Amino acid sequence: MIKNYLKIAFRNLWRHKGFSFINVAGLAVGMTACFLIFIYVKFELSYDKFNQNFNQVYRLNTDIKSPNEVLHWSSASAPMGPALQQDYPEMVKANARVFGAGFLVVSGDKKFQENNISFTDPTLFDIFTFPFIHGDPKTALSAPFDAVLTETMAKKYFGSTNVVGKSLLLDGKHPVNITGVIKDVPLNSHFNFDMLISTSTMEPLKLIRMAEWGNFSNYTYLLIPNPADAARLQARLPDFLRKHITEDQRRRGYNYELFVEPLKDVYMDTFRGAPVNGSRTNIYTFSIVAVFILLIACINFVNLTTARASERAKEVGIRKVIGAFKQQLAMQFLGESVIISLVAFVIAVVLSILLMPLFNLLAGKVVSQGIFEQGYVFILFGISVAIGFLAGIYPSMVLTSFSITSVLKGRFSSSVKGIILRKGLVVLQFTISIVLIVGTLVVYHQLNYMRSQSLGFRKDQMAVLDFSGDSVVQSQAQTIKNELGQTQGVVSVSGSSTTPGNGNPVGYAEVESRAGNLMPINMNLYDVDYDFIPQYGLQVLAGRTFSTSFPTDSTKAFIINETALKNLGYVHPLDAIGKKFNQWGRQGQIIGVVKDFHFQSLAEDIKPMDIRINPQGINVFTVRIKGGDIPETIAALEAKWKTLVPQRPFSYTFLDANFNKQYLTEDRFGKLFLYFAFLAIMISCLGLLGLASYSTLQRTREIGIRKVLGASVPGIVNMLSKEFLLLVGIAALIAFPIAWYGMNVWLKDFAFRIDIGWWVFAVAGVLSFVIAILTVSFQAIRAALMNPVMSLRSE
Repeated sequence: MIKNYLKIAFRNLWRHKGFSFINVAGLAVGMTACFLIFIYVKFELSYDKFNQNFNQVYRLNTDIKSPNEVLHWSSASAPMGPALQQDYPEMVKANARVFGAGFLVVSGDKKFQENNISFTDPTLFDIFTFPFIHGDPKTALSAPFDAVLTETMAKKYFGSTNVVGKSLLLDGKHPVNITGVIKDVPLNSHFNFDMLISTSTMEPLKLIRMAEWGNFSNYTYLLIPNPADAARLQARLPDFLRKHITEDQRRRGYNYELFVEPLKDVYMDTFRGAPVNGSRTNIYTFSIVAVFILLIACINFVNLTTARASERAKEVGIRKVIGAFKQQLAMQFLGESVIISLVAFVIAVVLSILLMPLFNLLAGKVVSQGIFEQGYVFILFGISVAIGFLAGIYPSMVLTSFSITSVLKGRFSSSVKGIILRKGLVVLQFTISIVLIVGTLVVYHQLNYMRSQSLGFRKDQMAVLDFSGDSVVQSQAQTIKNELGQTQGVVSVSGSSTTPGNGNPVGYAEVESRAGNLMPINMNLYDVDYDFIPQYGLQVLAGRTFSTSFPTDSTKAFIINETALKNLGYVHPLDAIGKKFNQWGRQGQIIGVVKDFHFQSLAEDIKPMDIRINPQGINVFTVRIKGGDIPETIAALEAKWKTLVPQRPFSYTFLDANFNKQYLTEDRFGKLFLYFAFLAIMISCLGLLGLASYSTLQRTREIGIRKVLGASVPGIVNMLSKEFLLLVGIAALIAFPIAWYGMNVWLKDFAFRIDIGWWVFAVAGVLSFVIAILTVSFQAIRAALMNPVMSLRSE
C-alpha cells in the first residue's frame, strides 16, 4: 500500500511539473531561510551556556543616582566582590573581577598593540569554564605579573602552545611570566580576551587603587550555587552598601544601588550593556520573519493543492467506489504533502550548506560551521516533516470530502468557501510581504538618517593615530605634533584621550548650579590639548576655547556642552561662564560652552560632557589631511612616526569609518532583513504565479469566446489581473497599520530617529502592485495572445 502511495505521489508530481516546481521551490526557499534563522537564533540564545556553572553565576551591577540622573552600569568597584564574599560566605562561594586594558606587547623583536587584555583574579577559573591546555588553573594567576594566554595568542607570540615559563614585555618594560595557556574563548561568550593578567599586577603598575569604592571600572562576577540565595543576597545589598559606602560619597549626594543579574540575562541586557551585547528585538524580529516565510510557503502549497482539487475529484470518487476509506485517502494525501516537504528539505539542506559562509559573513560572526553541526540537521528534518503534515492537513480534508455521486456525474466544482479561503490566504501572503517591504524601507531610512545627520564636529579626512597613552609619547607630544604637522598634505594635528565613537570615561564632578550650590553630576570626560576644539570644528556658544595665553587653562579651566548646561539649570550659555567646577582633584571654573555634538552613536542621547586640558591623558593624535593624495600622506606620516616613535608600531584609523563602526549591528540587521524580506516576496510571487496560471487554465474557454466576440488583449489582461490586484489592495490596507506599529516599536531603541512618513507606505504599496502586476500579467498576456481556435479546441 505504501509503495502504491509513493508511486502515485511521484506520478502526480511528475505529471504537473509546473505546479510541483512552485510548491517545492517555495518550500525549499522558505525552509532554507527558516533553517538559517533557526541556527542564528539558537546561537544567540546559547551565549555563555558553555560554562559548567551557567545557572550559578551572577554579575554585580550598579545604579548610581545623582540629583538629576540615574546611571545604569554593568560594572562595580574593585572592593565590592571580595567584601560580598567576606560578609556573606554562606551565599557567595567565589568572586572574580575583570578589568579591561591595552598594552604594547613585545615578544623578542616583535611588537604588537593589544587592546583585548584583561586583568582578573585567579578565581575566574572557578567560576567560568576556560579549559587549560598547559598550566594549572589553581596557581596560574596567583602572583603579580602572572599571565595566561589563549591558544591563538600563544602561537602568535611563540609559534606553539607549550610556552609556560616564557615571558613577554608590557609596553616594552614590564615583564610578565606565562603561567598558563587556555583554549580560545568560545565565540558565544559575552566577554572575551586574548590575555589574562593577575589583578595583583595592577597596583605595582599604578593602574588602580584596589581599595577604592567609588571607582566603578570593573565587571564583578559572583558564584552563588543556590538560586534562592541570590534573591536573599539581593535583599541584603542595601545593608551591605550602608556598611561600606564612605561618608565622602554620602556627602556628595550620591545614592548607590546594587543588583545581582543572572549570567543567562547578561548578553541580552542592552539596558546596562556588556563587552558583547545581543538584541532581543533582533531575535524576535528574525523569528517572526522565519515564521512568516514558512507560512507564505505553506500557503502556496495549500492554495495550489486546493485549487487543483477538481482535477483529482474523479480519482477520489473512483477510490471511494472500490472501497477506499476516508482515513486511507487522507493518509495518501498527507503522504504526498510530506514527500513534497522532504524533497524541499533535501534542496534546503544543500542551499543551507552553500549559503552558510555568506550568512556567517552577513551576521558578522560564525554562528555555525554548517547545519550538520550539533545535530541541527535532525532538528531541521523534524521541522520539515511537521511542515509537511501541517501544510497537508487542510488539502487532505478537502480532497477526501468530495461526494461520490456529484463527482462521478461531473457536477463537481470548486466551492465558494474554498474560493474565499484561497483569496484570504493570498491576502495574508501579501499582507506579510507588504509589512516586510515597509520594514525594509524604514530600517534603511533610519540607517541613512544616522549616517547623514550632522554630528556637530568635523569628521572627514581625519586620521587617528593611536599610541595608547604611551608616557614617552605624552612627554614629547608637542614636538611630535609639530613634526607630523609639517608633513606634506597635513592641515593640522591635535591630541586627545579619545575620539567620538570610541568611548570615554565618566567622571564624578561638582559644579556650581544656577541655585548657587555645588551640584553632583556625572560628566563624560575628554582630556585634550589646545588644538582639539578648533581642529574638530566644535562650535563655542559662549565664553572662549582653551588658549596658551591663559596659563591657568592647563590646570583650572573646563568647557562643558549644552546638555550639561541644561542639567545644571542654566538657561543661557553665558550664565554658566565663571562658575565653579571640581572634578577628580582639579578645581577651577567653566570658561566656555560648546554646542552639543554626537560623541556616541545616534542611538544614544547626548549626555553631559566636560572638556579639559590634560597632557597626561592624551592617548591619540588626530591628523587632518588635505583632500589630495591621502595614501601618499599616510605613507609620509608612517615614515615620520617610525623616526619619532620607534618604540611603537604605526596604527591609524579614519575618524568617520571608526564612528560608523557603531552602526555595524544595525547594518547587519538591515542587510539580513532585506534578504529575508526579498525571499518572502519571491515566495509570494511564486504562489501568485501558480494561482494565476491555474485561474487562466480554468478560464481558457471563456477567454477564447471573448476573443471571438471581439475582446482586446488589454481587456482580457485586465479581466484576469484585476481580481488579484484587488486582493493586493486589501492586503495593503491591512498591512500598513501593522507595519506602522511594528516599526515604531523598533525605532524606540534610537534616541535620534526618523518619523515614518506617508511616502514609505506609498512606495510599499506601489512596489507590491508592480510586483503583483508583473507576476500575473505574464500568464494573462500569454493567455490573451493564444489563438481562440486553439482555446476552444482544447475544450
